[in-house]
Amino acid sequence: QVQLVESGGGLVQAGGSLRLSCAAADRTFSRSAMGWFRQAPGKEREFVAAISWSGRSTFYTDSVKGRFIISRDNAKNTVYLQMNALKPEDTAVYYCAARRDIDYTDYDVGARYDYWGQGTQVTVSS
Repeated sequence: QVQLVESGGGLVQAGGSLRLSCAAADRTFSRSAMGWFRQAPGKEREFVAAISWSGRSTFYTDSVKGRFIISRDNAKNTVYLQMNALKPEDTAVYYCAARRDIDYTDYDVGARYDYWGQGTQVTVSS
């Protein structure tokens, strides 16, 4: 079982930045593909970004390309989501997710992830 703990959420004005962190309490994390998803009130959970176990491959949903950056530090068992130029429509609970292995096919499908964090709230005011 991989325990994931997100942090870094908060309230920010439009145009501002936040960096989310997801710490994994398991050394096997370094061999896991990771993803970030979000869920806004009244909406379904949606894919935001994903990263391969090595960090060499990254993927983003179109609405965040050029604004968000996903990265990881396997020595620290942590994955990050740097969010810049935030918009009110980015307001949501952000969840970190991990696969059991290095496979990152269907990286944008939540059902393909095996472990989830508790979520962290991001609120962007206009």
